[in-house]
Amino acid sequence: MHSVSTTITRWQSGNASESARDVLAVEEPLEIRVNGRSVAVTMRTPGHDRELAAGFLLTEGVIRGADDLLDLLVCRTQAAGAAGNIVDAQVRMELAVDFERLTRHVFSASSCGLCGKATIDAVFQAFPAIKSDALFDPDLILALPEKLRSAQPGFDSTGGLHASALFSQTAGLLVVREDVGRHNALDKVLGYALLDGALPLHDSVLLVSGRVSFELMQKALAAGIPVVAGIGAPSSLAVECAQRGGQTLVGFLRADRMNVYAGAERLGLVALEVAP
Repeated sequence: MHSVSTTITRWQSGNASESARDVLAVEEPLEIRVNGRSVAVTMRTPGHDRELAAGFLLTEGVIRGADDLLDLLVCRTQAAGAAGNIVDAQVRMELAVDFERLTRHVFSASSCGLCGKATIDAVFQAFPAIKSDALFDPDLILALPEKLRSAQPGFDSTGGLHASALFSQTAGLLVVREDVGRHNALDKVLGYALLDGALPLHDSVLLVSGRVSFELMQKALAAGIPVVAGIGAPSSLAVECAQRGGQTLVGFLRADRMNVYAGAERLGLVALEVAP
């Protein structure tokens, strides 16, 4: 359920106020457990919860592939009829899950922060740099915003959802997910790919509907995505992550222009020196 309807009072300068209906993006908590033990609570838009949990565990380094997951149990009701939103990931018992580290890092994180990673070095200890030799046509990248925009039903109705989309090397749309949290939308995309056995995503382009943060870059790195593009601006740490991770990072993507902050050679682009 992406949205709910509510009654509002609408007012515009010079006119009388009036009662109206508006549509809001749904936001509810989801608890993620590993082998019955709680490791995270995230505020998300309900839907594709199993993908969200799988993507989260992948990008936190708990699992490396679908083979590490035995099952993903969705628990929507609790004792005494109380409602609940819980996904319990059953992972192989031989996996060494550091519950104290995971819980401490996740609960200290914000939705746009470092997700508990103290430094960028910690990310590269867990995920290697990308070695993909795939090349991408710049015109292909320019065509992606319109394709994403036409695949955002939740945003059309509420105006309040972020989106992440995965495209093939020929610009075919592989999957798109929406959520109130940009990190959740990406986790859902990566969880879809993991459960589909598609990792690593060395021949894919990730497009996000807003700005590109360090957190999004490290999640893309965990999935082996060589090209990350955003409609908005990247942060300085996102650029550093892309440079160290061998990724191409595009920001301010529009139908006729883009800024390439790292990895321009993967798009066949060579920048001319600008006179001071």
